[in-house]
Amino acid sequence: MFSARVVIDPTTAIGDVPRRLFGTFVEHMGRSVYEGIYEPGHPEAGDDGFRRDVLDLVRELGATTVRYPGGNFVSGYRWEDGVGPRDQRPVRLDAAWHSLETNQVGLHEFADWARDAGLELMYAVNLGTRGIAEAADVLEYANHPSGTALAEQRRANGADEPFGIRLWCLGNEVDGPWQIGHKTADEYGRLAAETARLMTFIDPTIELVAAGSSNADMPTFGEWERTVLRHTMGLVDHISLHAYYEESDGDAASFLASGVGLDRYIDEVAGIIDEVSANATSVADGGAASARPIGISVDEWNVWYQRRWNEVDKPVVMNGEWPEHPRLIEDEYTVTDAVVVGSLLISLLRHSDRVSMANLAQLVNVIAPIRSEPGGPAWRQTTFFPFQLTAALASGAVVRPVVSAPQIDTARYGSVDAIDTVATVAESGRTVLFAVNRSLDEPAELTVSLPAAGAGLVVGRATTLTVPEGGDRHTSNTAAARPVAPRDLDGVRLDSTTLTATLPPLSWTVIVLDPTHD
Repeated sequence: MFSARVVIDPTTAIGDVPRRLFGTFVEHMGRSVYEGIYEPGHPEAGDDGFRRDVLDLVRELGATTVRYPGGNFVSGYRWEDGVGPRDQRPVRLDAAWHSLETNQVGLHEFADWARDAGLELMYAVNLGTRGIAEAADVLEYANHPSGTALAEQRRANGADEPFGIRLWCLGNEVDGPWQIGHKTADEYGRLAAETARLMTFIDPTIELVAAGSSNADMPTFGEWERTVLRHTMGLVDHISLHAYYEESDGDAASFLASGVGLDRYIDEVAGIIDEVSANATSVADGGAASARPIGISVDEWNVWYQRRWNEVDKPVVMNGEWPEHPRLIEDEYTVTDAVVVGSLLISLLRHSDRVSMANLAQLVNVIAPIRSEPGGPAWRQTTFFPFQLTAALASGAVVRPVVSAPQIDTARYGSVDAIDTVATVAESGRTVLFAVNRSLDEPAELTVSLPAAGAGLVVGRATTLTVPEGGDRHTSNTAAARPVAPRDLDGVRLDSTTLTATLPPLSWTVIVLDPTHD
C-alpha cells in the first residue's frame, strides 16, 4: 500500500461543470443506428421501430447531447435522402464504411428519438463532397418556422414546428487523408468560414464547431488549428479535437496515464486559441469579432482498439461487398478500459474552463458503453458506469486538487502521479471527489484535506469500480454475464475536515460528501 494526500480548496475553482461535457455520438456506422437504437420487429421495439430497452439505458447513462449523423459517414451523406416517405427513400452506397445505407432513419426520426432520450441534438454538415449551399439548406429545413420551400417541405414531412437545432459541426476530420473530401487547412478554413457566415445569416442563434485535428499525432496538428482559426475566428464558437486511447503491446502503465495525454492535448489547443486570438488584427482575420470566445469541443473521445480495427474490421469493410450495418469496432470493454474512461472524464472536468463540450464516441454497439444484440438483450459495458456516475454527480464548481502521491513511470508520458483526481463543489456545499488509482497492484491510502466548511459535511456515498471478485483486469460484461459493476467502498471516514479512504488497485472511485441539515 502507498499513501497519497489530496487538498481540496474551493477558492481555486476554475469554473462550473458544463453540462454539455457529457455528450455522446451516434453515427451511421456498423450497428450504431440499425440493430442499435433502431430495430423494428424486436420485442422491445415501439411503434416507431426504436428499441425501448436501449432507450432506457440511454436515459440512465445521463448523456446531455448527441452528435449526429457522423463521423466519417457525414462526408459523403446527402441529408435529403433521410427525409420524406420511407418507402421512397433511396438506398445508397456509404463509401466511408463500405456499407449500404437504407436511410430508414434520418433527421426527423433521429430528432424525435433524441428528444425522447432527453438529448440536445448536435448536427454535422457535409463539407466533404458538398458545401455551403447544402449546409444552408439543411439548416433552413431544420430551423426555419414556415413560409419557404424547405420549411414547408419539413412541415409536409410531419414536423410542423422547427427542430431548433443549436449546435452544428462544420464537417468532420477533414485533416485526415482517409476522409472523403480531405482538404488542406487553407482549403477547409476558407470553406468553413464561408459556410459559417451563410449559416449565421440564416439563423444567428446557432453555435458552430470548426473541425480541428483528428488526433494529436497528426503531422499537421498545431498548424492546422492555427490556419483554421485564422480563417474562422469571429465566425465560430468552438474548435474540435478527437482523442482515442488504447493499450498497446501490454503497456498498461501508459494506458492508465491516458488522462495525461488528454491534458496535454487540450492544453496545447487552448494555447493555440489564445495565440491566434491575441494576434488577430482585422475583422477578416478575427479582429473586432475576436472577442467571441472559442471553446474546445472534444467531440469524439474514448478507448478504441485501433489495432483490432486494422486486423479485424477493416478487412470486413474492404472485402468488396456492400452489406447493411456490418459489425464494426464492437470493442468489448474491460475493467482497465473503464478505469481509463473514468480518468479521461477527470481530465475533461479538470479543463472545464476551456472544454465547452465533449462527446463519448459512440453510444450503442460501436465502441460504446451500451451493447445490444438483434432480437436479444441490451446491456451496460464496463465503461457505462464511470460515465453515468460522473454525469449524475458532477455539478457546481470544478476544483483541481493539489495531489501529493508516488510517481509511476510510463513509456509514453514519463513519470505520472499514481493518483488522478478532480473535485466538484455545488452551491449547497455538496463536495464530490473523483479519483483513480493507476497502480495495478497496490491499494492507496488516501487522505483528503477539506476546507473549514468540510466540518459540516457527511459521507453520502462512496462507490468504486475495480476488479470483481474472481476476475482480473481484463474482465468484461457480455450478453451472457455482467460481473463488472460499481460497488460500495467500505471504510471511508470523515473526521472534521479530513477524509480518509483506501482505494483498491486499478480503480475508479467517487466519494460524495453531503452537507448536514439541522
